[in-house]
Amino acid sequence: MDIRRGILWMIFLFSVFMVWSNWQSYNAPKHVETATTTQSNGATPTATTAPAVSNAATQPSEKVQISTDVFNLTFDTLGAQIVRAELLDHHDAEDKTQPTVLLSTGDNTYTVQSGLVGAAGTAYPKQDTPFTLVSSEKTLTGDSLDVVFRAESGGLEVTRTYTLHKGSYRIDVKDSIKNISDTTQNPSQYLQITRDNHKPAGGLYMAPTYTGWAVYSDSERFQKVTFEEIDKNTAEYVKQAPDGWISFIQHFFVTAWIPEQGKEHNIQIRKAGKDLYAISSVEPLGAVAAGQTVDTKATLWVGPQDQKALAAIDPTLDLVVDYGWLTLIAKPMFKLMSWLHSWIGNWGWTIVVLTIIIKIILYPLSAASYRSMAKMKEAAPRMQALREQYGDDRQKLNAAMMEMYRTEKINPLGGCLPIMLQIPVFLTLYRVLLASVEMRGAPWLGWIHDLSVADPYFILPIIMIATMFIQMKLNPTPPDPMQARIMMIMPLVFGVMMLWFPAGLVLYWIVNNVLSIAQQQWITRHLRQAANEQILTHK
Repeated sequence: MDIRRGILWMIFLFSVFMVWSNWQSYNAPKHVETATTTQSNGATPTATTAPAVSNAATQPSEKVQISTDVFNLTFDTLGAQIVRAELLDHHDAEDKTQPTVLLSTGDNTYTVQSGLVGAAGTAYPKQDTPFTLVSSEKTLTGDSLDVVFRAESGGLEVTRTYTLHKGSYRIDVKDSIKNISDTTQNPSQYLQITRDNHKPAGGLYMAPTYTGWAVYSDSERFQKVTFEEIDKNTAEYVKQAPDGWISFIQHFFVTAWIPEQGKEHNIQIRKAGKDLYAISSVEPLGAVAAGQTVDTKATLWVGPQDQKALAAIDPTLDLVVDYGWLTLIAKPMFKLMSWLHSWIGNWGWTIVVLTIIIKIILYPLSAASYRSMAKMKEAAPRMQALREQYGDDRQKLNAAMMEMYRTEKINPLGGCLPIMLQIPVFLTLYRVLLASVEMRGAPWLGWIHDLSVADPYFILPIIMIATMFIQMKLNPTPPDPMQARIMMIMPLVFGVMMLWFPAGLVLYWIVNNVLSIAQQQWITRHLRQAANEQILTHK
């Protein structure tokens, strides 16, 4: 087996990978672009987590605009819920002059809520209860900003404080719940994310990403739930836990509620209306005596899948960054890239340096392969002579070729090794580029303004095709004319595939090709010099 078989194996394995990825995408839930216009923004869970759709269309509502250095947030006094979140440091997928809008209630519905529920007949403050804005500051000027709302209903007064932080998408949420009635109350608090099933804008052709719900608990670990599973009532996830979190994940971004750990809470994911779904975490607060006040705390994240920042909130929250079955390799690779980036400051050059490091690590194996290929190329005329000598006698031809391999110390399997070694690296980097928000909008140089999307002018794929052609010329020419023609079109096949892949991935392949060409040329020249010296010595 020589280099041509190695390339064919790589194409086969990569094709299987892409077919598998697209099969997953095909079998994922079919998102509908239309969305509900339900003003209550979802179903309010009861104390037993059963859905109860509320209608708040006639309730008074006022929108409150709050700004930080990373957020433009819109709060609705109806339920004191966040109904719009603009991420100022992340551009829109289609209009790069505008910020990414993660939460919204326009054509699409995507909001977060919290509130209190109880036994049937109670009406505690929840997402359809009018709140009053208590605080006055609406722009963050220091390290933090408190946005405070208050409401009373059903004998309970709730003072809700959202604490926003400078440079962070973390929002701390504290509820002070006071029993202002003359009797003991038994409320439960819910944290909820409501979203319709619209598909996020952007994305890459041939690069499907997950859009759906996710739950984490120490007992069941990381569990995904799709829209389709909810529709079919086949979703399997932990229903009760004293730890973990709930979330909604889409490409590069996540919204997550992290309840106070160590307190038992019930989890439910359900359909809340036409094309509308909700995930909630409900915590019983126990008996609250007359005049007593209890405080609850939770953390809300509305923002990018920033692995370092997510892990700082909860060491498991960075699991929302979906590397799939390559997680075991992808996480260390991303950590290495992050460390390199801290020194280099540019993700494009980080990929270049990463490629050089990988090439150095694999040098002993690839060098042995390139020496074998160089010897194969030098022995090509003798191999052709053997074929002409033995004709159709395959047994004698194979025996003669094996003898030549032994005497010349040629490894016929060595030629495919460099290609095969690149497969796990290539696929892992593919997942890292696809899943890491740090790459989104990251420029390299010139026309490459975003390494996470395809080269807009296809310059990198063209360069990659050229470097692959050069590599082909350095390898032994297949004796069969048909094989030779097939090998010559392989760079074009790969080049066409790369037209729709992230520019960062194509950059890696180009740098790897250039280094391989240099290494192969150096080894070939060294072997020729050694052979010439040996001839001169014998003379």
